[in-house]
Amino acid sequence: MEFIVEKIGMSRTIDVPSVPVTLLKVVEAKVCEVREDGKAIVAYNSGKKINKAIEGQQKKYSITKEFNKFMTLEVAQGTEPGDLKADALAEAKLVKTSFNSKGRGFSGVIKRHGFAGGPGAHGSRFHRAPGSIGMCEWPGRVQPGQKMPGQYGNKKNTVKNEVISYDAENGILVLKGAVPGHKGARGLVRIVK
Repeated sequence: MEFIVEKIGMSRTIDVPSVPVTLLKVVEAKVCEVREDGKAIVAYNSGKKINKAIEGQQKKYSITKEFNKFMTLEVAQGTEPGDLKADALAEAKLVKTSFNSKGRGFSGVIKRHGFAGGPGAHGSRFHRAPGSIGMCEWPGRVQPGQKMPGQYGNKKNTVKNEVISYDAENGILVLKGAVPGHKGARGLVRIVK
């Protein structure tokens, strides 16, 4: 089963020893249509503007205006159209969380790949540059996969986390350890066991 969640932030338990935890809020969603392959079309509030295509889908599934984004999720067998119930999170022990990592823009090799760089002074003229990137005579080109400057972050990452607790009343899931992404980021939680 999968659920749409929003990252609240990080905290820690008051046990001894203390454990770092991530707090996630389960986003309210409605099941619009259940397919035969065990997946369902789910609608949730994304906070974005509504266009005519979205209005048509809302009319088709007879859902209210605040549910304005549609997604396909794995659901439990026997799920009916209506509210997506998150009761299964109460018994979950291990989950996989998928979020986009924090985007750091176009970054150099020192920040992106952890290169050491050159001496800072004495006229070395080699400070934060990548250095040699290819061969001269043969093969006379840069090999594929060469570590170079470029877009860093903003990629989908999936991690396994142990479930500490789930507050069904407020819809808050507490996971052990860190989860990729910034505060307020939306992602998916899949129950492993």
